[in-house]
Amino acid sequence: MKRLPIENDQLDAVDLRIVRTLLEDARTSVAEIARKVKMSAPSVAERMRRLEENGTIQGYSATINPAALGLPLGAWLRVRPVPGELGRVVEILRDIPEVATCDRVTGEDCFIARVQVRSVADLERVIDRIIPYAMTNTAIVQSSPVPSRLPLPGNGSD
Repeated sequence: MKRLPIENDQLDAVDLRIVRTLLEDARTSVAEIARKVKMSAPSVAERMRRLEENGTIQGYSATINPAALGLPLGAWLRVRPVPGELGRVVEILRDIPEVATCDRVTGEDCFIARVQVRSVADLERVIDRIIPYAMTNTAIVQSSPVPSRLPLPGNGSD
């Protein structure tokens, strides 16, 4: 059974190197990780199992270029539900397949969602599903000079 991570369940330097290696390439074998951290493969496998169980490692994934899938246009939508429609807006955002990620945030808006679409017309259709229940503000992504990443304690040093 998976347990929630405990706040004081600190990662040591080896755990951080394992996590950093997996962030660089989730397909790295246990044997290769073991070589990098100078431990046996069974010890690394046990650490990885513990990191999975405590919720530090929540999955393994590939990074796919959305344009290669025919979704070249990215946009950020700031979403502010009209009074009484917060729950409905959450469900709508969950049901829109073009929504790649969505965070509930503080400030004037309640949500910031990243969408990937084929065209401006498709972006308009996404927005049209939301606007009966929320106000939106849209910013089209021109480029991403900093790729998605997770800052780690001690990142950049081993």
